[in-house]
Amino acid sequence: MEFISVRNLRKVYKIGKEKVYALKHIDLDIKRGEICCILGTSGSGKSTLLNMLAGLEKPTKGDIFINGVNVAKLSEKKLASFRQENTGFIFQSYNLISQFNALENVGMPLMFKGMARSERDRISEKMLKLVGLGGRMKHRPNQMSGGQQQRVGIARAFVAKPPVVFADEPTGNLDTKTTDEVMRLMVRMCRKYNITLILVTHDLEIAVYADRIVHIIDGEITSIEDNVSVYSPEDDEPSGEETEKNKREDKTDDIV
Repeated sequence: MEFISVRNLRKVYKIGKEKVYALKHIDLDIKRGEICCILGTSGSGKSTLLNMLAGLEKPTKGDIFINGVNVAKLSEKKLASFRQENTGFIFQSYNLISQFNALENVGMPLMFKGMARSERDRISEKMLKLVGLGGRMKHRPNQMSGGQQQRVGIARAFVAKPPVVFADEPTGNLDTKTTDEVMRLMVRMCRKYNITLILVTHDLEIAVYADRIVHIIDGEITSIEDNVSVYSPEDDEPSGEETEKNKREDKTDDIV
């Protein structure tokens, strides 16, 4: 079985006496460590599919297996626990807590795991340095640019090294240059920790960073195509003495 396996997934909403079929007979397999993009226009069902995969909504019918667990059949209590242990989320609107600084926002998933403050601060600090925000740890969201806030959101999603991260239009509020930086960062994090990324977007220029592109129209998958990501972390690899220096730093800067 694949790391994520979806079988005969359907989602039907009742509006008055009418039924709206948001998803129709979805079958999909996703490998561990794969970057999978669900591509579709507004109203295509892509966000509904993401919500089903993430366990944020219950399907009307069908099965969703993540690492062998059928999340579609879990109780709300068990589902909440499963999400806490196995998933991370990146949102278009960042969803940072305005009263918290960057360090505190990143540490939230670790706090929910019951980790001591000193330990989660240590791990969160290293993660913020990894995403290029070592000098912004004490800044609150309103003191950061959109790109910086999204980097905090990425650090928060990856800080506990969950098996899978879900990203819903993560670059929708960013300019072209920052979008490229954010997408490269997400790809780099996934490759570094072998994390599966499921990305939802309407933008083909974002989809090209993925390993596979799933096209969805009117609640149905119309095609699935393999893709060679436009960005490989190896492209940024230094050489010579710089490589040896980075190797030494990697040994001392492991997140956990």
